[in-house]
Amino acid sequence: MATHKSAVKRSRQAVNHRERNSALKSSIRTGVKTVLAAVESKDPETAKAALAKATPQIAKAAAKGAFHKKNASRKISRLTKQVNRLKA
Repeated sequence: MATHKSAVKRSRQAVNHRERNSALKSSIRTGVKTVLAAVESKDPETAKAALAKATPQIAKAAAKGAFHKKNASRKISRLTKQVNRLKA
């Protein structure tokens, strides 16, 4: 258990960050699943709309520190590539 004042504060902050990160990651997983489901159903309009919704969520999570920025960029890139393949 933390005994110093600074360690107690850091412990409190860690709890808040962990809760925020898990909530962000959960919503992103849901968004990604929505995009992938639209891609599997071969519906380009729905996939494009779902991607437009998921992309800023992923970018915001990276800005908040839930994901590394390159991890977020890779996720966005792979989803975009799959949606763009539907159009071709």
